[in-house]
Amino acid sequence: MPIALAGLSFGAGANELVSLEWAADGSFAKEMTVAAGKFVEACGKLPAGVEVVWGFDAAAPMDFNIHYHVGKKLRFPATKKHVATANGILNSKVEQDYCWMWTNKTPSEAVLRFSLGRR
Repeated sequence: MPIALAGLSFGAGANELVSLEWAADGSFAKEMTVAAGKFVEACGKLPAGVEVVWGFDAAAPMDFNIHYHVGKKLRFPATKKHVATANGILNSKVEQDYCWMWTNKTPSEAVLRFSLGRR
């Protein structure tokens, strides 16, 4: 899946939370630096019945998941360990705040590029 870059943001040194702000065409894309030992999390509300095509590539392998909260419990529609690239489709089964999360467990910062597309 090609990664379209829009709304570029670069930051290192802390965990980062990104609010999903969908473009008029239903897309969202970002490039950021993930500090060593830190995470980036992009979250936003989705209604039930929406498909989101997602993809990412990173300069280093990261742990990745898509999750949402049900009370104090987490639900994980997708999880991948130690990957530098992946893509897929999320089918939102319930209206919820969904989060795409990458954790950099390497000793160096790494650039992450990701894109999401609602349909």
